[in-house]
Amino acid sequence: MYKVFFENRIVYLTDDFAKAFKLNYGLFYKFYDLQELKQLVLLFGYLNKIKKLFIFHKDVEYLFLKFSSLFKVVEAAGGVIRSETGKVLVINRRGKWDLPKGKIDDDETPEQTAVREISEECGLHNLQLKDLITTTYHSYLLNGEPILKKVYWYDVVYKGNEKEIKPQTEEDINEVLWLMPDDTTIILGNTYLSIIDVFRKSKLLPF
Repeated sequence: MYKVFFENRIVYLTDDFAKAFKLNYGLFYKFYDLQELKQLVLLFGYLNKIKKLFIFHKDVEYLFLKFSSLFKVVEAAGGVIRSETGKVLVINRRGKWDLPKGKIDDDETPEQTAVREISEECGLHNLQLKDLITTTYHSYLLNGEPILKKVYWYDVVYKGNEKEIKPQTEEDINEVLWLMPDDTTIILGNTYLSIIDVFRKSKLLPF
């Protein structure tokens, strides 16, 4: 199954209609035609009260390939940064709590990008990259063009002084905070569903 975030709403791509229909509510569609799918995605963009769209096909990889063709695909990487004292780093970007991430350059691996972006956005350099936590997908419009962004999220350990943080203000980051794991719930009211998903996969949220 694939999950694509549209702001505070989600599109699920899956091959298991029975399970999705039994456990969820929302809009359900069986993939048949690419142009029909395109119209459905456009329609979903306007139906703000519908929070979930389920799209089905017996071959979910084929379905995701067709779905992705409706967007310009951009890859990025970032991380969940933990200090040696166990604290977790969050940033405030454009009024929303977020995690550091950025676009992968042509000559970079996702791992290299994650380290570079954390260094640039937070001023941290003594970083140890651990395992891949998860990948997320989210969609947005950029100058009228639909973008599908795939983000690789890594577990990262920071081995320096927690006070040595410097928000990259030119990237609209106005605050960087270290939180104890039990305090991460304070961001829930003002963050993105994709970030909540990353925190869940990192076992930093109790649900």
